[in-house]
Amino acid sequence: MLTHKAIWAAIDGLAERYGLTASGLARKAGLDPTTFNRSKREAADGRQRWPSTESIAKVIEATGASIGEFMEVLVDSSGNRGAAFRIPMIGFSQASQPGLFDDAGLPLIQNGWERQPFPDLGDDLAYALEVSGESLLPIYRDGTRLVLSPRAPTRRGDRVVLRRLNGELLCRQLLRKTLTRVELAAFDPAQSERNLGERSLDVTDIAWMHRIVWASQ
Repeated sequence: MLTHKAIWAAIDGLAERYGLTASGLARKAGLDPTTFNRSKREAADGRQRWPSTESIAKVIEATGASIGEFMEVLVDSSGNRGAAFRIPMIGFSQASQPGLFDDAGLPLIQNGWERQPFPDLGDDLAYALEVSGESLLPIYRDGTRLVLSPRAPTRRGDRVVLRRLNGELLCRQLLRKTLTRVELAAFDPAQSERNLGERSLDVTDIAWMHRIVWASQ
């Protein structure tokens, strides 16, 4: 699981792998040298403090590590390798092609999907899509990996990926869901202001819709 202890241990493990201290890793990533100090990992009242996804992204970029490498360190740090597994991954732009998902929206792994190490999310059906280009800016940049959970319920405000019956793949914020319609909004405020990114779809036009539960940036 993505525990507080495992996340911090993964940062320490990555620093050690590249011959750095925690403060040296923070400095190399352009962060305050005390960002990863042990004293910063819990508040004075005992509350757990978590590293931000932005900090983790800067560490990965600064060291030249891959997302897969960070995940491997995280899995090693969890102390329970039995909980580790590899999730299928494919490019977001490829995912609209036929033959990659079954009727339930689950990956047909034999048809060109890669396997990437990732901690146990409690969903053995989880998979990842890798963003390419600028179509999902400003939220998701080129190279971002989106992890989706088919088992996770979708609620108002969630970021989701859905596939229409015609094969079109959309990555949007879920505004509203009723028994008959799904309302979505684009991530780009300029598009939303011009109503270019807003969609109201009939539920019968949607093959499947999955919630984004983690993103690599």
